[in-house]
Amino acid sequence: MERAIIWRSLISLALVCPAIPGQAGQQVPANELVRQVIAHELQAENQDHSHWMFRLQETQPATGTRTEEIIETPQGWVRRLLAINGRPLTSRERAKDNQRIQKLLSDPDEQRKDWQAIRNDVSQAQDLMKMLPDAFLYTYAGRSGDLAKLNFWPNPKFHPNSRKAAVFHDMVGSLWLNLRKQRLVEINGHLNQEVKFAAGLLGHLDKGGTFEVKQTEFSPGYWDVTYMNVQMNGKALFFKTIAVREKDIRSDYQRVPDHLTLAQAANLLKKDTNTLAARR
Repeated sequence: MERAIIWRSLISLALVCPAIPGQAGQQVPANELVRQVIAHELQAENQDHSHWMFRLQETQPATGTRTEEIIETPQGWVRRLLAINGRPLTSRERAKDNQRIQKLLSDPDEQRKDWQAIRNDVSQAQDLMKMLPDAFLYTYAGRSGDLAKLNFWPNPKFHPNSRKAAVFHDMVGSLWLNLRKQRLVEINGHLNQEVKFAAGLLGHLDKGGTFEVKQTEFSPGYWDVTYMNVQMNGKALFFKTIAVREKDIRSDYQRVPDHLTLAQAANLLKKDTNTLAARR
């Protein structure tokens, strides 16, 4: 997501900086370490077929802060809106949300559309994850216990094959890896220069945009992105403003049965919501 301009002296140091010992006392170059961790990360994700209920707090300029309870099922996700900007829903807002859930349960087309959107998000996230070992050059920046910090900047030999990949590649920043568990813990960066699409004809993102993503082991052996904060601005075609500003926080994970249907998930969310309301 960010590109630095003056990197010649750093590029020559990227793979010869102090390395973390590998097997049999060998030294692991920084880029190779990232490749190993990302390979394990993707493998673990593909092998994880568990399902969870969790709380999502999403903040965007247009909609404010929305708090949802979400349950994953083999057929897709069921979401129930709990609060808007920290306040409980009005009766009218609750009725509208109930109608949305009912439409999901009764409309196969809506289910397919919702499930496809989820799969697209997962696929895009994995594609960007796969870019990490090749899109950047890395150097070790410190270690604390099982955590290793690496700084990164764009690899000039890497050529992104999509607009999203181009934005991701144009970042400069740092990432933290859990060496013992071979997992990505945190990555953050900023756009070190303006990013133009089609030489600016299709728009641009302003220099200085930032992103931060944190991944947490919320249950032994289970990891998820529990914090994401993206803050970018720019102009699109016809001078429409691009406002890529979103902050997501996930919490309160509870495992649910893997065979749960959409209807059962909706009933569970309704029961949970009623329990919360009774406590107020």
